[in-house]
Amino acid sequence: MNTPTILVTGATGTVGTALVPALQARGATVRAMTRNPGRVIPGVETVVADLRDPAAVTAALDGVDAVFLNSPSAPDAAALQIRFAELARDAGTNRLVLLSQYAARTDSPVRFLRWHAEVEAHVRKLGLDHTVLRPNLYLQALLAFAGTIARGWFAAPIGDAAVSAIDIRDIAETAAAVLTTSGHTGHTYTLTGPRAVTHAEIAAAIGTATGRSITFRDAPADRFAAALAGLPPWQRDGLVEDYAHYARGEAADVHTSVTDLTGHPARDITDFARDYAAAFTPAENAKDAP
Repeated sequence: MNTPTILVTGATGTVGTALVPALQARGATVRAMTRNPGRVIPGVETVVADLRDPAAVTAALDGVDAVFLNSPSAPDAAALQIRFAELARDAGTNRLVLLSQYAARTDSPVRFLRWHAEVEAHVRKLGLDHTVLRPNLYLQALLAFAGTIARGWFAAPIGDAAVSAIDIRDIAETAAAVLTTSGHTGHTYTLTGPRAVTHAEIAAAIGTATGRSITFRDAPADRFAAALAGLPPWQRDGLVEDYAHYARGEAADVHTSVTDLTGHPARDITDFARDYAAAFTPAENAKDAP
């Protein structure tokens, strides 16, 4: 049996850096795509291509059996992903796994969910062997709060709403399973952690892991937005919309896809807090977060 060659877009990003070793562990040959010509990923073929460069993307697609499609956060991310999917079809790529987002739908008040739904709808029309992964809030997104957590607190406009947040390592291992096994054509898998947790419970788990007292503070949306002032308006406003979505209790459902596809339970907030405890200690971070 031939070893499949899988192209991973965003290979040096949040999910990509976990996906590459997960694919290697399953015996796949990985081609890592990055925009940065200075980045080389040990043990795999690295290709430099930007989603904005169709010729470079076409070259990166040459000879691959499957692709994992993610994109950098950008206001035109949907258009970039749609064009990539079309190029993959034209290149004769056999399979495409699309990283989307929990609760993606075209009529969502959250722009990011609308954008993801637009890509999903277009991919369905292309005739590709495709699978959609819809992960919930990444637990690793908590690293953005590491500066204030190191000082004993963090804040977000979510109140006591619970979210079935997921560890990116579980997203990567699920994606690797889908990319290297059959039976997933046309499926959409919603990926969550094993339970829904509030931010107060997250604070408690990090506190236990670090041996410190960590407090969660509910923050008004306008104060949260002000703390994100360094981001482009589209990204800042989109994050505020994301948190409003969480605060409405719309991201609390728990799904079993991680266990079903990988054979192991999804990592809990306690697992994440233990494994990333060093990132939340005062010596590691001096950077503030909202």
